[in-house]
Amino acid sequence: MESLTSRMQAVQSPIIPVVGELIKNSPGTISLGQGVVSYNPPHEAIEFLAKFLAEPANNLYKSVEGIPPLLTALAGKLQAFNGIEINGENCIVVTAGSNMGFMNAILAITNPGDEIILNTPYYFNHEMAIAMAGCRAVLVATDENYQLRKEAIAQAITPKTRAVVTISPNNPTGVVYSEAALRQVNQICATHSIYHISDEAYEYFTYNGVKHVSPGSFSHSSEYTISLYSFSKAYGFASWRIGYMVIPKHLLVAVKKVQDTILICPPVISQYAALGALQAKEDYLKSHIEAIAQVRKLVLDSLNRLQGLCSIIPANGAFYFFLKVHTQMDAFELVKQLIQEHKVAVIPGTTFGIDDGCYLRVAYGALQKETAKEGIERLVQGLETIVRS
Repeated sequence: MESLTSRMQAVQSPIIPVVGELIKNSPGTISLGQGVVSYNPPHEAIEFLAKFLAEPANNLYKSVEGIPPLLTALAGKLQAFNGIEINGENCIVVTAGSNMGFMNAILAITNPGDEIILNTPYYFNHEMAIAMAGCRAVLVATDENYQLRKEAIAQAITPKTRAVVTISPNNPTGVVYSEAALRQVNQICATHSIYHISDEAYEYFTYNGVKHVSPGSFSHSSEYTISLYSFSKAYGFASWRIGYMVIPKHLLVAVKKVQDTILICPPVISQYAALGALQAKEDYLKSHIEAIAQVRKLVLDSLNRLQGLCSIIPANGAFYFFLKVHTQMDAFELVKQLIQEHKVAVIPGTTFGIDDGCYLRVAYGALQKETAKEGIERLVQGLETIVRS
């Protein structure tokens, strides 16, 4: 029976459940691990559940790519916020979260043995999806500030390359890529007739006046740009599992084959909730992101006390910092000690493809100000104690 599991043996195990088990065994641990927000969906999302329940036919399967009212609302959002016009060259597909959108895209554009370029540190579920599809992740290191290296990306392209993946605002580093950098990558993809997969799950989470840019808005990019979005972060929808993708029209048949096989259609009750969330007043996002920005400042102020022990790269997006810890310790061993001895959890950098040194991802989106203060104090004291001992 061993051969039946051989495909999955090549795929790394998700780290979040592993760290979750360690947390469970150390009661009272504050988690700076999982990338979720602390707040709930807007009340408009809950109100729209009544509309779902009022329609007797909603217990039946619906359109593979999403219910029409939600597709229309998303087209309006994409035009207004992202500068992406839905036209005859592109289309929207609603998914069960943006991770599913990424898997849809990989299965739609590749054959086994093809290559996908990931910039490191990468998002671990992207690397896992590529491995599951029988493809190869080609890793290109970002620079010392975790910014894209356009020349290195271009040099990594081979006849087997099918796409370059960018994540901005970035998970795990929190950095935001400039419009110029994204345009250069987008142009590289156009020149080589490959796809640019742009993961924009954290599109609303930017700070210090930094603006989010969507490569799908660039002129003539509709034919080869795949844009991925999520309700999980901005709208507190993590368990509702709703995301969406904007894809070139020529990929729709392939994507629908994948989605129909795995899912049939996105959960219709969650689609109604998403439609309601899009009706929320502007203040909903603004107030919550301002609160996270305050937590971000508190976290950064505390982390700055670790100068000498850690390198902290400025990050103006998402809700992460990616620390380089100046130690020879294995990152996962350090994470275990932090949980077991100091009751604070973070994620090891090895999960994100970084094994040259000891790195930690610190997530601060899930915490209120008071809890964040206590959690980051435990992290600072824990690192000072463990690394200096």
